[in-house]
Amino acid sequence: MSFALAPGATIGILGGGQLGRMLALAAARLGLKAHIYSNDPDSPAFDVCGARTLASFEDEKSLADFAVNVDVVTYEFENVPARTAAILADLSIVRPSPEVLATCQDRLVEKEFLTANGIATAAYMRVDDAGSLARAVAQLGRPSILKTRRFGYDGKGQVLVREGADLAVTFRSLGGAPAILEAIVPFAKEISVVAARGQDGQFAAYNVCENAHENHILKFTRAPALLAPDVAAEAVRLARAIADALDYIGVLAVEMFVVDPSGGAGEGAAELRVNEIAPRVHNSGHWTLDGALTSQFEQHVRAVAGWPLGATGRHGASVEMWNLIGEEVFAWEQILREPGANLHLYGKAEARPGRKMGHVTRVLS
Repeated sequence: MSFALAPGATIGILGGGQLGRMLALAAARLGLKAHIYSNDPDSPAFDVCGARTLASFEDEKSLADFAVNVDVVTYEFENVPARTAAILADLSIVRPSPEVLATCQDRLVEKEFLTANGIATAAYMRVDDAGSLARAVAQLGRPSILKTRRFGYDGKGQVLVREGADLAVTFRSLGGAPAILEAIVPFAKEISVVAARGQDGQFAAYNVCENAHENHILKFTRAPALLAPDVAAEAVRLARAIADALDYIGVLAVEMFVVDPSGGAGEGAAELRVNEIAPRVHNSGHWTLDGALTSQFEQHVRAVAGWPLGATGRHGASVEMWNLIGEEVFAWEQILREPGANLHLYGKAEARPGRKMGHVTRVLS
C-alpha cells in the first residue's frame, strides 16, 4: 500500500528501549507523534513519547487498541511474536512487513533466504536435537558455533562448540531449543551496511562501517570502514539486493564478514559473507546521529511514513562511535568536557554489566 502520512500523524513503535527512544525523538523533530508499546514499565522510550501502552505483546485487546490509534506501526526489535504481528497487520499498516519479520527473526529461515538469493554466508546446518548436532559437527568441524534459531542477541543464545565438548550437554545448554550450527568464518574485519528503502523502492545507504565487539557486544564503530572501494561497493550492492528481495520498507542493517582468501598474503580479492540481517535501526548506525546529513532514525521515520528519503552524506573525514556499556556511563562528565565529543544517554536507571547505557560519537576532520 502506497501512502504518505501528514505531519501530526502518529507512528506506533513496538518496543521501548533506546532505539524506540531515538525513533520517537526523530519523529518529534519532523512533527510526527510517537506511541510506544512496551511490556517494560521502565522503558526509556516512555520518557519522550506522546502516548504509551504498557502491556504484554500477547495482550490482544491492548494490541488492537494500539493499532487503531496509530497511523503506521514499526518496531525497534525483531523478536515480535508472530501472532502480535498478525493482529497489528489486520488493523494497521506494519513496516517492515510481518513477512520480513518472519524471515529475519529465525536464523535458519534467514540463512535459507540468503542462500536462495545467491548471497554467501557461513556454512550452516539445521540442528533440532543432539543427534543432528553430532551430524552437523561431523560435517562443519570444530570449533563451530551453535545458535538458537530465535531470540538471540549480543552473544545470548549461542555457544562455541570446542574440541572435546560433550555435544549432548552443549545442545542442552541452550535449553533444547531449535538451533543452527555455523562454521567459523576466518574474517579480517566485521562490517555493516546501514541502509534504507522507501515504499517506492528508493534506496539510500550510509558509508559502510567497520565494527569491533567485546564480549559479543558492539563496542566501536568507524565510518567509513577501511576497505578497498570495490569491496565497499559490493557490500552496498548486497544490502540493496537483500532489501529489494524482501520488498523492504524502512532502515535495515546487514552485518558482514570480510574474508581474506589469501590468509593475509594479499593474493586475491577480499570476499564477503553475510552474517545477519537486522530489520530495524541498528547500533552500528548510531554514528549517523552526529555524523550524517540524515540520521538513521529520521531516515526510518521518513521511510515508514512514506516520505522521501534523506541524504546519507557524512560529516567530516570519518566518524567514530563508542558504546557506553555498564559502569562506563559514569564517565559522562568527563565526556562532556571533551571538545568534539557528542554524548547520548538512554535514561536507563541501572548500569548493569553488559547493558548499553549510552554512546559517544566523534566527528573527525
